[in-house]
Amino acid sequence: MASIRKGRHTADLAALPGDELVVFLIGMRVNRPWKVAGWWPVFTAMPRMLRYLEQHPEKGLLGYHQAFLPAPMVVQYWRSFADLERFARDRDDPHLEPWRQFNRRVGDNGDVGIWHETYRVRPRDIETIYGNMPAHGLASAVGMVPIGRGRDSAAARIGARPDDDPALPPY
Repeated sequence: MASIRKGRHTADLAALPGDELVVFLIGMRVNRPWKVAGWWPVFTAMPRMLRYLEQHPEKGLLGYHQAFLPAPMVVQYWRSFADLERFARDRDDPHLEPWRQFNRRVGDNGDVGIWHETYRVRPRDIETIYGNMPAHGLASAVGMVPIGRGRDSAAARIGARPDDDPALPPY
């Protein structure tokens, strides 16, 4: 079980390696559960890719979080869009072939749906807070630090206002 960090923390944005962060959401939807041959290969491809990326941090994946309800999805944090794209296109990495097989086997037959959303974010445009939590989300990818003075409000942490005027006093 992950260690709970008492108090209020934020993701350690200073630990980000560059001037961008890519948040990549990817998921699937089983449209015809009885057609296991259509959705099972899609369902099992992602864990293999994530294991590979964990073993190869030079590829650029900083961290990820999986959810299974209401449908399988993964939130991924990448060092850059260039790293994400390179992984998606590299014939030696475990993404291109499952993608090719999906297009051949499933295509537009509707048995299983896939989706993704990609967000390129400047670190200065990111705001996080974790209260009495273990490292989670972006903080599990880059680390977490206590919230310092003058950063009690979300507006102050994201730089939307120069003043720090939280709606409630911090704990």
